[in-house]
Amino acid sequence: MSDVAAKPRRPFANPWLFAPLAVFIGLAALFLTRIGRNPEVLPSALIGHQVPSFSLPGLAGLARDGAPVEGFADSDLRVPGGVLLNVFASWCVPCRAEHPVLMELAKDKSVTLIGLNHKDEADNARRFLGALGNPYGKVGVDAAGRTSVDFGVYGVPETFAIDSSGRIVGKHVGALTMADAQELLRLARTTR
Repeated sequence: MSDVAAKPRRPFANPWLFAPLAVFIGLAALFLTRIGRNPEVLPSALIGHQVPSFSLPGLAGLARDGAPVEGFADSDLRVPGGVLLNVFASWCVPCRAEHPVLMELAKDKSVTLIGLNHKDEADNARRFLGALGNPYGKVGVDAAGRTSVDFGVYGVPETFAIDSSGRIVGKHVGALTMADAQELLRLARTTR
């Protein structure tokens, strides 16, 4: 036998053994803090700021009530009672899903609803609005997507609430429900 006594083992001698456990606990805490949050509510750095400067041409050949539908600029978003600016595209499936809500909103003459056609072919956009109906008072064509980028658009559809002074006061990502639209209208009509 050896006269060297066996060293007692220290169970926590190597702190690196706990790294996977620490990572797991950190991720679990992150996920738990996110539970219950609406994934359609994305932060926007523009909330509370003026709309960016822009001017968009109208969708050629599009008419509403027999009159050509005009494009719009940032100055057209300063309307008493506020504006809902809806970013849409003909190739967007959720845009089709929300369209009945937009058509219902358009029946209320106190609602100013403006469409921003995002990276779309003009013929496709005209067919889309021709088949489903045109809820917009004005439709601007953003073929390159530059104005959408200035608004911080993640994808389509997105809808912005803009108050009468031209400030962005709310944003909804994804297909609108009537409840979502009513909340955006409430924000747009609130004066600060």
